[in-house]
Amino acid sequence: MRVLHHYMLSAASRFVRLYLNEQKMDFLPKLEEFWKSEAAFLKLNVAGTVPVLVEDDGTVLCGAYVIAEYFDDMLPEQPLLQGRPAERAEIRRLFDWLCGRFDREVLQPLINERLIRRMTGEGVPSSVVIRTALSNLGVHLAYFNHLVEHRQWLAGSKMSIADLIAAASLSVLDFMNDINWDDWDELKLWYARIKSRPSFRPLLADQVTGMTPPGHYTNLDF
Repeated sequence: MRVLHHYMLSAASRFVRLYLNEQKMDFLPKLEEFWKSEAAFLKLNVAGTVPVLVEDDGTVLCGAYVIAEYFDDMLPEQPLLQGRPAERAEIRRLFDWLCGRFDREVLQPLINERLIRRMTGEGVPSSVVIRTALSNLGVHLAYFNHLVEHRQWLAGSKMSIADLIAAASLSVLDFMNDINWDDWDELKLWYARIKSRPSFRPLLADQVTGMTPPGHYTNLDF
């Protein structure tokens, strides 16, 4: 069986779990505390990042977009990167935004300060870094709320990998209770649609040592 090397609060890992579940593809999850840079894991991915998927034949796929595109090429009858060239370009743009700027300005600073510092014993979290990341979050949420206010799904008329990476990213923040959903009505409705899908349920069962999600995290109706 294919093996997915992941971490629970890695948005990219959560995306791949959602993607594989949407495609009804079986996989064995293997937890990786990637910041430890274990030699065995570095042999799979010299970058030392998750997610990494190892196929039955030994094929190693590193990175969220690489994994999704690999299977979309293999499963042309049920693609999640679909549409005309311009539509696919918009999906890719949003995917790049979430894995790039959003991850850099919001997710990574919060995860580093709140989780990895504690796990590695690197000292007290920086309140300045956390405040800056949360301020950045508001800007991004306003943009995402605007998009779903004018579109059926994030990138257009059909659900795509842009929706899955966005939902995966916001679910990490929701786990840490960083989103006041009452401020973002349209985004809340969009998130509830994805949160209610069977593919999302395994994410709602995640447990992270030393962190407890808010009560609404597992509530499909918030």
